[in-house]
Amino acid sequence: MSSSSSSSSSRLGWPYDVFLSFRGEDTRKNFTDHLYTALLQAGIHTFRDDNELRKGEEISSHLLKAIQESKISIVVFSKGYASSTWCLDELSEILDCRQTAGQIVLPVFYDIDPSDIRKQKRSFAEAFDRHEELFKEEMEKVQKWRTALLEAGILCGFDLHSIANGHESKLIQMIVEEVLSKLNPRYMKVATYPVGIDSQVKDIISMLCVGTNEVRIVGIYGMPGIGKTTIAKAVFNQICHKFEGSSCLLNISERLDQHTGLLKLKKQLLRDILKGYIWHCNDDDEGINLIKSRFCRKRVLVILDDVDQLKHLRALAGERDWFGPGSRIVITTRDERLLTRLEVEKKYHAKGLNNEESLQLFSWHAFKRPHPMKEYVELSKVVVDYVDGVPLALEVLGSKLFKRSITHWRSFIEKLQKHLPHQIQRQLITSLDDLDGEVKGMFLDIACFFNGMDKDYVGKILDGRGFYPEMGFDILGERSLLTVNSENELQMNNLLRDMGREIIHQMAPNHPGKRSRLWHPEDIMDVLDKYCSGTEVVEGIVLDAQASKDVFPSTSFAPMTSLQLLKLTGGRVGGHYEHISKALIWLCWHKFSLKTLPHKFRLDSLVVLDMQHSNIRELWKETECLNNLKVIDLSNSRFYAKTPNFSGLPSLERLILENCTSLADIHQSVGELKKLVFLNLKGCYELKKLPESISELKSLETMNLERCYRLEKLPEQLGNMQVLTDLLLDGTYVQQLPSSTGILKKLKKLLVRRVRLPIRTAPPLPPSLEELVIKEERQPFLPPSFSGLSSLTTLDISNRYLSNNDISINLGSLSSLQDLNLAGNDFSELPAGIGHLAKLEKLDLSRCPNLLFISETPSSFKSFGGT
Repeated sequence: MSSSSSSSSSRLGWPYDVFLSFRGEDTRKNFTDHLYTALLQAGIHTFRDDNELRKGEEISSHLLKAIQESKISIVVFSKGYASSTWCLDELSEILDCRQTAGQIVLPVFYDIDPSDIRKQKRSFAEAFDRHEELFKEEMEKVQKWRTALLEAGILCGFDLHSIANGHESKLIQMIVEEVLSKLNPRYMKVATYPVGIDSQVKDIISMLCVGTNEVRIVGIYGMPGIGKTTIAKAVFNQICHKFEGSSCLLNISERLDQHTGLLKLKKQLLRDILKGYIWHCNDDDEGINLIKSRFCRKRVLVILDDVDQLKHLRALAGERDWFGPGSRIVITTRDERLLTRLEVEKKYHAKGLNNEESLQLFSWHAFKRPHPMKEYVELSKVVVDYVDGVPLALEVLGSKLFKRSITHWRSFIEKLQKHLPHQIQRQLITSLDDLDGEVKGMFLDIACFFNGMDKDYVGKILDGRGFYPEMGFDILGERSLLTVNSENELQMNNLLRDMGREIIHQMAPNHPGKRSRLWHPEDIMDVLDKYCSGTEVVEGIVLDAQASKDVFPSTSFAPMTSLQLLKLTGGRVGGHYEHISKALIWLCWHKFSLKTLPHKFRLDSLVVLDMQHSNIRELWKETECLNNLKVIDLSNSRFYAKTPNFSGLPSLERLILENCTSLADIHQSVGELKKLVFLNLKGCYELKKLPESISELKSLETMNLERCYRLEKLPEQLGNMQVLTDLLLDGTYVQQLPSSTGILKKLKKLLVRRVRLPIRTAPPLPPSLEELVIKEERQPFLPPSFSGLSSLTTLDISNRYLSNNDISINLGSLSSLQDLNLAGNDFSELPAGIGHLAKLEKLDLSRCPNLLFISETPSSFKSFGGT
């Protein structure tokens, strides 16, 4: 670290960090010697005049040069300081440099009162009496010395007694810390263009709580290339001077590939913390003992960068009691789980750069300026959007495109998504090194096929593949290889996605049929159409064939006996469907052209059948026994007229028939779906009634009947659905809720809005209800009482044209209510009890023309939705 700080000063034009000015007879062998040693140990390049006996009265040119080449001067004022004309000449030169070159001057008042210097009293007065006698002919020089002392005496400095209570070691520590903070040395090279890291560094320093006495460990995790090391080095640079010792061990996982790597790391840790002393340890255990014994009373800062195994952490920073009070350990890793197992105090997820920061960093590398050249702006944005905020990729791609033509840029961008540059691929692929085969297989499936899709939907497919999706999702999330957004969609960074795809491509670069997953249309067309070259290695195919007029021969699929994942959009297959693999788990065929699934289409292993926007009239003629099928989705299949016999589908969990506008009949066997949790019949215009057997779906959680415009009645035994949470009746002809509605103990959401006919009576509603929407209903429909609805958070009775007679019910019992929408009603005053709604935050009173005044609002109230 010493060499680093020395070179930092040289780069800034200061050959020395510090010049020490002192009276040798007073402090050379005690205080100043200790201060000089401490400065050197802190890596501060310090000049001290070692001449014990000076010849002549004039300050030497050597000393003058050293003063002028120092960034900071420390002046140790002792009782005999003013008696030395050399010291006074040094001080005059130091203050001149302060005026002309911005040199920093730090006075130290060693065993004297600062006022003695300003007012030149006691020993300083005696010294100047002698100087005036000796330099009668050179009084200008004496006056210059007096002025210098006066100026130095009013500078902010360090007083041994007032700030250190006479403790020299404490004073020295304070001086060293101040010097380090003034120098602000970049011990570690952070980045050529450190864009977008300041806020993250600030967050981590806040987590570290530097200054408190506990030993604190903070972890930084994130995907490769996201900037974890850069952030850690910047943190180190900002706070290392606050510790008695510091060490930054970089690239640990890479260095541990060597047989003696761990022992070398321990030696470096000892050497860094103990200021250059050489510690001999012959094995790992001896190294641990030395770390524990030498660090346990020292306040230290240790950065452990890129750690991927807990045993390596244990070997370098095993227990908190290895380190002295106030110590801080910062760990960077790709694996969040490792930090959890270590029980760190705080974990920080390193973030990618935003668009503005990304464009700036990319531009610095591509153009050596903060913004792109005008003609390259749009192309630069394409690269930035693709990279998705990953600094490593922005730097690599920017450097590759530096001083390249627009033609080259366009060609490079076209190639980019097919083949990542080697530097990026090599860095990213390390994140897969420790994954077991199943989790790696999940990663590759998502990268090739499922990015952006619903987590639960994909989970069922992966479970059918023999993976353990919940565990796999957790592991991929901990490694920052995958996130799940607020819509429950799987999100994988573009670079990680393409890294996974490149892994598959490298399985057989010149033979697509020998790769496990196919997604490029050209490759798939070669395999299916031109050469029939698929093999048993192929596990998944995704192809948008809408633009193709070709009919793929079914025999093209025959060699692909391991095919489990098949997604087609449009396209036609000629011949016998029995040639398509019977191992299919996911059949997703949007815009399927046939009216029914061919009888010889073997689907025994199928888990998900997804045939949205298809021409299907009915799924199959006879009852099919598909024991593994969990999802059927025929949304937007406008010719689909009737459901099959469900008795052969014992595992079905989700039945989605949204916008099947010809569907008029639900088979009575729907009641046999004992595992069904989600039923979506939204937009089934022709559906007039539901079979009574539907009330036997005791596992059903969501029933969506919105826009079933002809549906007039719900099953009387609706209350049997004891786990039903969401009942959505928006836009139906339902005129009366079944009396059993009140016993739906888990019902949380009830939508009765824009119904075609008014609901005339309502049963008591269950206390579990959290959201009740009854809007755009022209005749009064309200539950007989709101009492007992203590869980209700949202109540929408807007656009009902309700008068005061209609809303005479007291709302004060709705203790959890947060959002109340009364817009579009005719009352002249608010319903009673609103002032008692302690959690109410939003009240919408828009389009209430007769409302005269607002009598009361609760203290929690935040905003009106209208007036």
